[in-house]
Amino acid sequence: MPYTVFDTPIVVHIFRLISRITFLLMGWKVEGSAPAGEKSVMIAVPHTSNWDFLFMVMVSFQLHQKIYWMGKDTLFKGWKGPVLKWFGGVPVNRRSRNNLVDQMIETINDSSSIILTIPPEGTRGHVTEWKSGFYHIAVGANVPIECSFLDYGRKRGGVGLSLMPTGDIDKDLEEIKSFYKGMTGKRPEYFSIDYIRTKKADDAKDDGAEGESSEVADK
Repeated sequence: MPYTVFDTPIVVHIFRLISRITFLLMGWKVEGSAPAGEKSVMIAVPHTSNWDFLFMVMVSFQLHQKIYWMGKDTLFKGWKGPVLKWFGGVPVNRRSRNNLVDQMIETINDSSSIILTIPPEGTRGHVTEWKSGFYHIAVGANVPIECSFLDYGRKRGGVGLSLMPTGDIDKDLEEIKSFYKGMTGKRPEYFSIDYIRTKKADDAKDDGAEGESSEVADK
């Protein structure tokens, strides 16, 4: 994976300190710990605001995780490419014959240590369906699903439930929903875990990184 701000001496420590001070001043705390395994798929929930990405970056600094985010390769043209990559950007070719799920499975298989983080809601607005790409990536790469969270109601962020997918997406989703039950997004009207279900398999071919950026964390 590319060399990023998380690998840069002194700079990473400065951002880690800033993250801790910011959380302290805002009354936020970090719970849980970074995934114990070398490889996993991490879902980021709830996702209702642009602030979520910044908060998750601060959580990751404090948990000593290296965060990457996926974006269309066209965003990395010219001088912006090196800058975006240094800030964790990973270009994804959405024009490739291989769909994004297959691309991410290949990325995980080719990496010695990687945590791929995806917001399954796929948008900051209200949704009743999660994009199931995260699940099919975890199954295809034979890695666990880690549940990261930002609970604005309790002012807590971190990483909690670790689940090895069984292949029964409906069964596993119920366990994941139980973990997120009662959590509040920054815009509470946009998030209710009780109504969430996943898109069917036919919709999963290209939903690993829909429109907006997703995040990839490389441990």
